[in-house]
Amino acid sequence: MSGLDWHSAPLDDATVIDEGYRSTQNVRRYFKSRMGDDFSMNRPFMAWMKDNPGQTLGTACDVWRTIKSAAK
Repeated sequence: MSGLDWHSAPLDDATVIDEGYRSTQNVRRYFKSRMGDDFSMNRPFMAWMKDNPGQTLGTACDVWRTIKSAAK
């Protein structure tokens, strides 16, 4: 299980997504700070987050932008 408290840990682009990842308000605040108010969780992105432990939140930002662009 994760040692990271996804509810309150400071998050940055280098934070590693681990097996204990949880989509919390803290995580959403981080993504909104990086991608603006346009950010929202969607199913493809949530699935990517769950399926990619070992990746970073910075990489997740790039993936979200790719998913968002593909949906247009």
